[in-house]
Amino acid sequence: MKKIRSFFEDLVSLFYPNSCGICGKNLLKDEDTVCILCLYKIPKTNCFKKKENSVSQIFWGRVQIENAAALYQFHKEGSIQKLIYQLKYEDGKITGIFLGKQIGYAIKESPFFCNLDYIIPVPLHPKKEKLRGYNQSKYIVKGIQEIINIEVNTELLIRTENTDSQTRKKRFSRWENMMNSFRLKQTDQLQNKHILLVDDVVTTGATLEACAQKLLAVKGVKVSIITIAVV
Repeated sequence: MKKIRSFFEDLVSLFYPNSCGICGKNLLKDEDTVCILCLYKIPKTNCFKKKENSVSQIFWGRVQIENAAALYQFHKEGSIQKLIYQLKYEDGKITGIFLGKQIGYAIKESPFFCNLDYIIPVPLHPKKEKLRGYNQSKYIVKGIQEIINIEVNTELLIRTENTDSQTRKKRFSRWENMMNSFRLKQTDQLQNKHILLVDDVVTTGATLEACAQKLLAVKGVKVSIITIAVV
């Protein structure tokens, strides 16, 4: 059966080849979404190897985070920007799962992201999710879960305010825009749990801070944060 499936997969790829999300060249049989050469060239951070890193420092003095990391360094016009754009605006569900898997591999090798109980993606407001058709963070989480088998919860943390885009806002404006935008539907399930909060990109950290503050209000909760990239 596996041989038959492999034969048909090879036949399909011959006539409908998948292309790399960065360079556009046809992917080889064992490549997924991004070719190995392009994946190797994306600049990684050292966040998964150091507890005190460029992402964790964003939250110092603002919110009590156990660990924080981003896998890649975001550069304007760079490869990761191209993938993030696909993820958010070009129905990039497959891209989200692929990038989530890369995060999952990094978590497995890191000494810091241990004893996690739940993974929670940063929620979109229902109107925005309906307009886009999906929440990109949910697909990142799907990829993570394929590599590390931890329960995902997408129902407890919800977004109540359909805030303006954060892209052009300054740091304080982003924080002000976010702090009352989330709530928890119920808290008993989260008591004394270690939550991994996942988003696509961290810039000022305002969105993640607001989510973390809501979660940390629950008795005994610990929060760690992971994103694909840091600006």
